Amino acid sequence: MRKEIGKNIAESKDAPTSDSSKRSEIKACIVAEHVRFWFFGFEHFLVSSNPSVSQISGEMQHFLNNDIEYVIDDYYDMINFDGEPFSEGSPPKRSIDDPFDSDLEDDFDMGKSKTDTSAVEARNGKDMQGIPWERLNFTRAMYREARLKQYKNYENLSSYHEELEKECKQVDKGNNYYSFQFNTRLVKSTIGHFQLRNLLWATSKHDVYLMQNHSIMHWSALRKWSKEVLNLAKPIVPTLKCPGSEPRPLSRVQISTMSVKDNLLVAGGFHGELICKYLNQAGVSFGTKLTTEENAITNAVDIFTSPGGSKRIMSANNDAKVRVFDAVNFASLNTFSFPWAVNSTSVSPDGKLVAVLGDSAECLVADAQSGKVAGTLRGHLDYSSASAWHPDGRVLATGNQDTTCRLWDMRNMSRSLTLLKGRMGAIRALKFTSDGRFMAMAEAADFVHIIDTESGYENGQEIDLFGEIGGISFSPDTEAFFVGVADRTYGCCLEFNRRRHHEGYLEALF
Repeated sequence: MRKEIGKNIAESKDAPTSDSSKRSEIKACIVAEHVRFWFFGFEHFLVSSNPSVSQISGEMQHFLNNDIEYVIDDYYDMINFDGEPFSEGSPPKRSIDDPFDSDLEDDFDMGKSKTDTSAVEARNGKDMQGIPWERLNFTRAMYREARLKQYKNYENLSSYHEELEKECKQVDKGNNYYSFQFNTRLVKSTIGHFQLRNLLWATSKHDVYLMQNHSIMHWSALRKWSKEVLNLAKPIVPTLKCPGSEPRPLSRVQISTMSVKDNLLVAGGFHGELICKYLNQAGVSFGTKLTTEENAITNAVDIFTSPGGSKRIMSANNDAKVRVFDAVNFASLNTFSFPWAVNSTSVSPDGKLVAVLGDSAECLVADAQSGKVAGTLRGHLDYSSASAWHPDGRVLATGNQDTTCRLWDMRNMSRSLTLLKGRMGAIRALKFTSDGRFMAMAEAADFVHIIDTESGYENGQEIDLFGEIGGISFSPDTEAFFVGVADRTYGCCLEFNRRRHHEGYLEALF
């Protein structure tokens, strides 16, 4: 995985709104939007030709200089203006106690934003994401059709194979297991690397943690307010001295991945950083650079319990190493080496096995204590970047850039148990509910699938949205499901609630 070119090509911030600057503001919006969509076509140029930095800059400059005016003209022809077409206005910015600048766009003192969408509003016809389709010259269905035709899935190894689709299980996607509850744009999920999407975690049905620029935010779905938990643009000085690990002051960390569990927040960075913070304690407990190698991005972090009951932290890096730390004193316990860059690790519920996925079509299952490989999973056609264990520990799900999710029975690893296909792109995130009833798989953009495991993975629900998906998470009690959407205008946190059998009866009654 070419992580060295994985950073956002450019970072943009909302420009202030004024009557005299409408055209320049719309131009900025269109640049951001078209850079985002154009990036997927640009990725093939980056990977296949191995360009230099100057070549990349030249290609970007050519796009921005030569194409944007035509894009603006097309935009004016396409949109019927009734005041501001897409912009909802720039929210006021709130100062943070510390004088150090934050990258946050603070909407949090506004209360319920006019851009939020409730379940009642959605039932009455408002778009779930608040997109004003009625003001456009095309329908949602027309845009969806065009998006499906134009979207280019990122690949490292494989091209599409017809045989792959023939092998996939046919899923009835017309079910509704989790119903839309609320959408807020007061917190906006952002993505640091286009292939890494573990950037949202729910610790209860009311509490969500997600990445926004250089910060990690806590969103209260109950109170409808947000709070900054950790700002990694600031200098970070760890509070603990840890045996066997060297804490180092860090600053301006660009977050690549994160995990939140049992009151512990762990974040990884683009330059091999590992940052650990207990949510009930002030400051950062531990922070370090795991390696000095130039291309050693922290691709994944996992918080797990060992067979002996101790809490552990596992990191997966681009230097082909997996590292294990104690979660109390943050001592380094183990380092395992593998043949390729490791993009994802997930430890089995009993703490004995670890799934290791990376820059290979093969996936490994290793002993979590020794790192010794116990089995090799073959079947995917490209690199993998997501995995999740069923709570019973017998089934492992793996997500791949070949647009599929494979399910493996640990009692027979010679072939996959089931093959599920995405709608449009790579499977970037996978999660099971704690009761094992449902599995969610998120594509890189636009689609999230919730599969009923008790149906033999034959019944599912498809959540259709627009935008890059920053992360997905079920609440521990399975009652809520959250989706982080990364988009300059419609970036948001979507909340869904689990439907019970009596709900359908009550809806019919009333």
